[in-house]
Amino acid sequence: MKENIYKELLAHIPTCTHKDPQNILIISDNAVAFIDEIAKYKTIQTKAIACDIDMLRDVEDGSFDVVVAELAPESVSVAHINRVLKEDGLAVWSGFDLEEEAETKTKLQEITKYFKIAMPYNLFDGNFALLASKEYHPTADINLQRADLTDGFDVYNSDLHIGVFALPTYLKKRYLGVIKN
Repeated sequence: MKENIYKELLAHIPTCTHKDPQNILIISDNAVAFIDEIAKYKTIQTKAIACDIDMLRDVEDGSFDVVVAELAPESVSVAHINRVLKEDGLAVWSGFDLEEEAETKTKLQEITKYFKIAMPYNLFDGNFALLASKEYHPTADINLQRADLTDGFDVYNSDLHIGVFALPTYLKKRYLGVIKN
């Protein structure tokens, strides 16, 4: 079940935040698991493509609505992800430890150079993911129909979608001015 939490939250949070996700890029060593999650959407024709950071250099500009990335948000990878996203695109990065303040602030500052919204969310394993969006807000723009009427989720639903963005007060204070919401 723990693996289901992780892959469902990384796949469905951005897919149910974007207005009309048609092209999804997955950067992961386990891309098949995410492609299987994205395939649960019968009402949209999603084209999920798996690649790695080296292949990302060859991806056409503005060709994806959503990027799911299991890689460190370093300056080169963030710039490439920004480049391949459409004007209203959004990305999710995994592996944020909000207790590691200096490292996390550096990652967040790199991401917020390119994105209007950058919000961490809880993966329930001691780590957080980060949703970064050029247009859509993850709790205001959630597509409730897509979130609650899609079959096959073990964990994900619209209530959980909104709830994972809640942070304890000490973390809100720690990242005040760095998180953009």
